[in-house]
Amino acid sequence: MRAITIPEPGGPEVLTWAEVPDPEPGPGEVIVDVRASAVNRADLLQRQGHYPPPPGASAYPGLECSGVISATGPGVSGWQVGDVVCALLAGGGYAERVAVPAGQLLPVPMNVDPVDAAALPEVAATVWSNLVGLAHLGMGETLLVHGGGSGIGTFAIQLGVALGATVVVTARSAKHERLRELGAAHTIDYTSEDFVEEIKNITDGRGADVILDIMGGAYLGRNVAALATGGRLLVIGLQGGRKGELDLGALLNKRGSIFATALRSRPVEEKAAIVRGVREEVWPLVESGAIGPIIDRKMPMALAAEAHRIVGSNDHLGKVLLTVD
Repeated sequence: MRAITIPEPGGPEVLTWAEVPDPEPGPGEVIVDVRASAVNRADLLQRQGHYPPPPGASAYPGLECSGVISATGPGVSGWQVGDVVCALLAGGGYAERVAVPAGQLLPVPMNVDPVDAAALPEVAATVWSNLVGLAHLGMGETLLVHGGGSGIGTFAIQLGVALGATVVVTARSAKHERLRELGAAHTIDYTSEDFVEEIKNITDGRGADVILDIMGGAYLGRNVAALATGGRLLVIGLQGGRKGELDLGALLNKRGSIFATALRSRPVEEKAAIVRGVREEVWPLVESGAIGPIIDRKMPMALAAEAHRIVGSNDHLGKVLLTVD
């Protein structure tokens, strides 16, 4: 088969569409013939040499895919050759075929194109496990989403609205109109506005009940300042650095909580539990039309380097998909 390989760390130009050995299904695994994968920020970090795949995972980038099951390994039940699926991966999505633990498979939701379904598994699992599994976001609460125009952000807006929350996002002003169409009640231009001041104004001084953060260290202090009493800060990315200053007194006074989570490195059993939750609680919302895949563009897999440049520029809105003919 062919796959996108990373012969050495570097810029987008190091990504190489090359012939590689076909994967074989291990116990509890299936082989998926890939129709599409999606570009995630983690893929860019892996390409740069900063985010290696977990032990035992494919060396090729790609944290999600859609396609058709072409083979099953020992011990697989509930799935068969010919099933059209999408999947959460620890790696390997940038390829014509990938081995997937059966517990990380999802049926393609009704009314979603099988190619477009590649935009769903990673964001759905990340957002649901944080907003619902950890933060228990509730009706009437205020959710602040940083990076509202990203794949994570566009999905979080939709899930937050479906859960009855008031969603506020930070994003470049050029993306605001589309984010309001997705359900964001308020938009903040992080390039020219102070999100702490803005969230206070929006909530009459109370702050955000839940903050979903992709920035990490650079936003840590301001995120705590933006929390409401009893607020929950969910750190899922480090685009603003690994380290920041934390005022524990401010956190104590607000009886606040900080969660820092990663999905890729979790054991297979934990990922399977998250995928089950997504299938039970999120897929009905997708099939009803309350949530949908937000896709900026689709490109041939061989053009992965250009797709990485687009995602690295932050000019996209939603997901960039890589397709296999």
